[in-house]
Amino acid sequence: MGRIITIGREFGSGGRELGRRLAEELGIEYYDREILTQIAKHTSMAEEYIQNVVERQPHSLLPITIGRSFAYVEDYAFKQAQAVYQAQSKIIRELAEKSDCVIIGRCADYILRDQKPLRIFVYADLESRIARCMDRRSEGEDLTEKELKKQIQAMDKNRARYYEFYTGTKWGDKLNYDLCINTTGTVIKEIVPAVAKIFD
Repeated sequence: MGRIITIGREFGSGGRELGRRLAEELGIEYYDREILTQIAKHTSMAEEYIQNVVERQPHSLLPITIGRSFAYVEDYAFKQAQAVYQAQSKIIRELAEKSDCVIIGRCADYILRDQKPLRIFVYADLESRIARCMDRRSEGEDLTEKELKKQIQAMDKNRARYYEFYTGTKWGDKLNYDLCINTTGTVIKEIVPAVAKIFD
């Protein structure tokens, strides 16, 4: 079995940490935000803009201030989103061909479907995700639990829309994955060795 692993995850479920630790355990490459950097290098777009496109969030720098119609803005945004997805697909395929790796999000399970990666989806109950986000807040970040709950739900909704638009399948549906991991009440580093044993 080739060691190409894709990880989809609910926001706050610990999927990014699981992916990073799994890559370390297996001694293979790990790709997450590095993909955004590569897209920026291959296009004329900034990383922040690309992140907004990937997360399906509107961007304040769209050309709505220069007398263009909303139809033009929508068409512009759609073309930019398509350009980002095409660049992302190309980069993800190149990374997977270069070496065994773990790739976080970005429809990698669908993009690499011909290579039959191990497709993991990481989820947890909402309370656990709120607690994880509260524990990992950066200094000066003072969102309340209510605000965090709203943010988590918005991020999941955006990810689902993005995934379903490009893949035509339902984000988080167990039928689209080889392994679904519930991280509710778990310590991520303690479950990684068990997942790594799949490749023994």
